[in-house]
Amino acid sequence: MTDNKADLEKEAELAKEAVRKAALDYHEFPKPGKLEIRATKPLANGRDLARAYSPGVAEACIEISKNPADASRYTARGNLVAVITNGTAVLGLGNIGALASKPVMEGKAVLFKQFAGIDCFDIEVDEKDPEKLADIVCALEPTFGAINLEDIKAPDCFIVEQLCRERMNIPVFHDDQHGTAIVVGAAATNALHVSDKSFEDIKIVSTGGGAAGIACLNMLLKLGVKRENVWLCDIHGLVYEGREVDMNPQKAAFAQKSELRTLDDVIDGADMFLGLSGPNVLKPEMVAKMTKKPIIFALANPNPEIAPDAARGVAPDAIIATGRSDFPNQVNNVLCFPFIFRGALDVGATEINDEMQLACIAGIAELARATTSAEAAAAYQGEQLTFGVDYLIPKPFDPRLSAVVSSAVAKAAMETGVATKPVDDLDAYRAHLNASVFKSALLMRPVFEAASKQARRIVFAEGEDERVLRAAQAILEETTETPILIGRPEVIIARCERAGLTIRPDRDFNIVNPENDPRYRDYWETYHGIMARQGVTPDIARAVMRTNTTAIAAVMVHREEADSMICGTFGEYRWHLNYVNQVLGDDTHHPHGALSMMVLEDGPLFVADTHVWTQPTPEQIAQTALGAARHARRFGLEPKVAFCSQSQFGTQADGPGKRLRAAMALLDEMGTDFAYEGEMKVDAALDADLRDKLLPGGRLKGAANILIFGTGDAASATRNVLKMKASALEVGPLLMGMGNRAHIVTPGVTARGLLNMGVIAGTPVSNYG
Repeated sequence: MTDNKADLEKEAELAKEAVRKAALDYHEFPKPGKLEIRATKPLANGRDLARAYSPGVAEACIEISKNPADASRYTARGNLVAVITNGTAVLGLGNIGALASKPVMEGKAVLFKQFAGIDCFDIEVDEKDPEKLADIVCALEPTFGAINLEDIKAPDCFIVEQLCRERMNIPVFHDDQHGTAIVVGAAATNALHVSDKSFEDIKIVSTGGGAAGIACLNMLLKLGVKRENVWLCDIHGLVYEGREVDMNPQKAAFAQKSELRTLDDVIDGADMFLGLSGPNVLKPEMVAKMTKKPIIFALANPNPEIAPDAARGVAPDAIIATGRSDFPNQVNNVLCFPFIFRGALDVGATEINDEMQLACIAGIAELARATTSAEAAAAYQGEQLTFGVDYLIPKPFDPRLSAVVSSAVAKAAMETGVATKPVDDLDAYRAHLNASVFKSALLMRPVFEAASKQARRIVFAEGEDERVLRAAQAILEETTETPILIGRPEVIIARCERAGLTIRPDRDFNIVNPENDPRYRDYWETYHGIMARQGVTPDIARAVMRTNTTAIAAVMVHREEADSMICGTFGEYRWHLNYVNQVLGDDTHHPHGALSMMVLEDGPLFVADTHVWTQPTPEQIAQTALGAARHARRFGLEPKVAFCSQSQFGTQADGPGKRLRAAMALLDEMGTDFAYEGEMKVDAALDADLRDKLLPGGRLKGAANILIFGTGDAASATRNVLKMKASALEVGPLLMGMGNRAHIVTPGVTARGLLNMGVIAGTPVSNYG
């Protein structure tokens, strides 16, 4: 037994050391730290240098000297935040000093960039005097659009923030105070919603009189809690009138006139416990004294004031939040600070006031009560993300936070008169925020608008897939389309419930049950009628219509019971294409190629043919180009087609280059209305200067936005390299030539990708080739 215990302890120690080394390696490799600075303008030649620095830079300086607001036009200041600390209260590490706090501040800067697209400098100041620290921060105002104070001990943080807010004309926000308070406010709003209680009536007992604790209590007062119902305790016990030990004005504001002295004394009858103190402060026997459905926010890190299991051991109906990611309801400031700064910066707010913070709370709380996003569900696979006891606030990686919270903050800033650059159209602003999160959103807007004017029926072959279910819910919320799902109703219902989706079969959408559908005979007879002379017997037709959901979907479109179909969430592309072409192919409709729109940082790039043809003929290549050009225009883009191969303008007589040249000759005969050029290598297609050196006076101007390849291997490889190495977001592949009656996705498609495909399928058939 002793040896076994020793072995277990050794394994635990080795595991701990492995975690420690992994964290250190993360910070050290492949280059030290988590940040770097990148130029946003080219600096490749003397002309660039003359503009970036002397003499061209003087022009921007002169304009800013005339009008200081122009700093946001000509510099990065309008999107630049400083994270400033003196390292006196770092995470759970305490007063470790400014230098040791730098990894934390770098991490904060990364969160700003990752979640809200905000550039950030971390500034660690070796100054412990709060007034001198405030002087330093205020002197930095010309550099930044906003200031995020971080990890400064109480009560110094109150002094620093107050002085900075009084003297600076940009937002100053101490995240440890207000960020925590906002997320606690949102979680408390929804906890009361679940427990059927109200702010005005609850009794709150809080432990921890530091910056975060005081800010949370002040925020709860703004939400309606009565001051006389707040009982604040710290390491010395209850904060009461007349107490002299470890007091400051912020604590004194919550002093109770009472003879009670301990947490155990005051917890009786409490509706909510708010802990921002230390581990194991709240005992199970104390929880037993609280009201029914007690709300317990045990936010100490890394170990909460009480473990959730211990609390539920005496109060099974408890509603619990912690500061840890391995328990439900993590109170995490990242739900707040990136987005409140995003909204404030975008309208040029001079401060972050109470109304903006309350708007932030409302936005976060409302988002949790809405259906969970597919992206959040993908990031937190296996967790139940349905509003309720274990899901009071959204997850940090919910991409809807940006548009919902930032726009609410911006609106509040404008309404309270602190916005110096108010936005004219909040709906357009929200769309812009969504576009920055969902790379495809901006390009898809015209397609969404076209789809919103139609009422097309879209059948999804793999209707039991959770991605399809999420896409169906989004389609119902964002379009006028009618989704039809093929699948077993009991499975679909169970998976909707598990995923927290509100949609249900027959109420919100129609289903086709392959195991038992009254149309089964009609379907197999239809399929047999199409395939009878291609070796399909009635028995085979019956079996196909019981087991092959792609064939079922195609038959539905053929019978005009659906306008378009989407399949391919599992399986091989050409397997699906075979059945689609069997049922829906005719003299008018046949596959012309598959087109993938790759959304890159600098815009979209179309690639074809990625899936249909292996060695396409010149006729097939020409049809692919025609279809790609039509689709590009559907996205509001003027097509610029480059035919790509190893051959460069005739350097190779045979191979794909020859077929590409023949395809171009066919297009020349047709008299097309879009620009195309080739055959060429990809670098020449994307670099107009290089192309002009190789072929001066060519007919293609600027960089190509459509790449047509002479082999399927080349197109497929380009698509996958862009996805994996350039982080391109794919819209598609779009199956061209089928009159928008069928599209085949790939197994890696996301719910957002299926939504995009559903909307494309929901656009009028006449708009697509």
